[in-house]
Amino acid sequence: MKPAERGRVETGGGEFGPAAAVGRGAPRRVNEPQPALVEPRFDGSPAQVNRQVVAIVREEWRVVDRWWTEEPVSRRYFDIVLESGQQVVVFNDEDQRLWFSQRGV
Repeated sequence: MKPAERGRVETGGGEFGPAAAVGRGAPRRVNEPQPALVEPRFDGSPAQVNRQVVAIVREEWRVVDRWWTEEPVSRRYFDIVLESGQQVVVFNDEDQRLWFSQRGV
C-alpha cells in the first residue's frame, strides 16, 4: 500500500456502498427495543406480554446507568418464556414508565 493510500476509505456506490442502500429504507439497529404491551403482577414482574401468558420468569436484573448525565437509564429486565415456548427479554423503563421487548428467540 502506498503511503498516500493509508487511511483512505472506499465509499463508492458498488453493491455494498451508499448507492446500494438507496430505496431500501434506513438501516435498522440490531436488537432495537420495540414497545411491548405488558400486564404486570403485583410484584412488577410480567404476567402477560403482548396478550400472551408468561409461563416462566427465568431471570431478572436491573440496570442503572448514566445517572450523571441528563439522560439516565433505569430499567428492570426480565428474561421470560411465554406459554407458546417463545423466549423474550422485556424491560420496564422506569423513567418513562413504559415496557419494551428487547429480544425474541
